Amino acid sequence: MFDDLFGTPLVPGFTHAEDFVSPDEERALIERIDAQSLSPFRFQGWLGKRLTTSFGWSYDFDRSTFDEAPPIPHWLAPLKARAAHFAGLEDDTLVQALLLRYDPGAGIGWHRDRPVFEHVVGVSLGAPATMRLRKRTETGFDRAAAPLSPRSIYHLAGEVRHDWEHSIAEMDVSRWSITFRSFSARANRRQIAEHNRSLRV
Repeated sequence: MFDDLFGTPLVPGFTHAEDFVSPDEERALIERIDAQSLSPFRFQGWLGKRLTTSFGWSYDFDRSTFDEAPPIPHWLAPLKARAAHFAGLEDDTLVQALLLRYDPGAGIGWHRDRPVFEHVVGVSLGAPATMRLRKRTETGFDRAAAPLSPRSIYHLAGEVRHDWEHSIAEMDVSRWSITFRSFSARANRRQIAEHNRSLRV
């Protein structure tokens, strides 16, 4: 189990709760995600199996640039407010919403979220999954695993956000997720615009 017998996370900064949304809410959210114009995840010319779209801000892995995306839609606003409350954040702190559908055979490899983002709050829908965690050490890796049941929510902050990588193994059933992110304290729109301009020079 990811928590010890006293409920203390084995990796500081990871929090998780079951049944964050109801079964009816889950069905409605899945329908909303499927109704979006989802595109295959792109990374340096490679197309991934998972389908995605972003609101608020998006990151182009082909060009390594951030761009403003369409505003977070009204139907996501109540969920975003509840997710912010769960994470102990103000609602307007969460500036990006990332919608994902993992079709059979899709997963996500080892990574840390881009440093321009700080808090990562995810809602897992449709099928159980396991978030794998690892941190490099002098002799290899420390590892942990966090089960993500349907309708649950998790929050990555602090040590688990910055010192650990996470991944989700390929699955043989479909799964959906909604991830909200905040900017880091050092990030703002001017810095992002300057970063993008420097890459275009």
